Amino acid sequence: MLPPRLIRRLVLAPLVVVLAAGFIVLSPFLALLALVAGLWVVSGFGGRLRTEPYQSRHYAVIRRFLEVLYGGAERTYGLRVEVDEPELTGDELASRLIRPVIVLSRHAGPGDSFLLVHQLLSVYHRRPRVVMKAALQFDPSVDILGNRLPNVWIKGRQTGERIFTEQIGRLARGLDDRGALVIFPEGGNWTPGRWRRGIRRLEQAGRQDLAERARDMPNLLPPRPGGALTAISACPAADVIFVAHAGLDNIVTIGDVWGKFPVNQLIRARWWRVASDHVPRSADHETQVQWLYDWWERIDAWITENRPGDPARPAVAPLPAEETAGPSGD
Repeated sequence: MLPPRLIRRLVLAPLVVVLAAGFIVLSPFLALLALVAGLWVVSGFGGRLRTEPYQSRHYAVIRRFLEVLYGGAERTYGLRVEVDEPELTGDELASRLIRPVIVLSRHAGPGDSFLLVHQLLSVYHRRPRVVMKAALQFDPSVDILGNRLPNVWIKGRQTGERIFTEQIGRLARGLDDRGALVIFPEGGNWTPGRWRRGIRRLEQAGRQDLAERARDMPNLLPPRPGGALTAISACPAADVIFVAHAGLDNIVTIGDVWGKFPVNQLIRARWWRVASDHVPRSADHETQVQWLYDWWERIDAWITENRPGDPARPAVAPLPAEETAGPSGD
């Protein structure tokens, strides 16, 4: 039975507009899901997904998807990104082409992850393997693609468990000349509580020296060296790239990518490459930890100098005695 004209005009017509707008917004994700479903079918219903040709096709899908998102952010939000990289000398170009890399980045939510992976895929032409939070699998596209590629999913309350460092070591050992292993040593986004708990954790472990260094890094959580040093040891041929960035600190969840993405804001990033023969792999563990903290202090100083508007982060009060020292990456 045909609804009355008033109902058709007041209800059905706006509903069509809403559905059309929703389809336009979701079309990149629908296209992505259609592509990965198609790859699953033609791979013999998943039987050949781990083979080289299908791994290459999945990386191509991710690269194209991120290029679409990146272009959309440029048009919609006026996104501008400046990446200060090592000078493109002959040695630098050769390093980009012939050696695997381990990327150690500060963490400020999914926004930095997307931009970092986009840079690795589209500029460096690398195949990134990422150590990331298991909660990101709530996003269907991240869940499907992320589990078809060699990644490690970290559960928030199990960041210190040995099983994860073993998985990270296995990923690092499997890196080829096109490979890149991405690790966020902080284990989570910066918050005042996590910053204080990270310092308290070091104090309770008897590392007053590292706690003092962490207090002098107000922009970052103290790095957890386990996964990073395991990866560095497992892949002796790899260069190490340290990444700092400023401008995405308010992007904490996947939803924030759409709801809080900065408008007309310049996002700055800085990449430092440490050649494989300059990484202190042969040094003892303590020397390696101090080396990692040295780099984290450099990243913290860079963030202070390059944060949009250059606002200094407010001083953070000491951790109250009654507050428990949970993991800094929870």
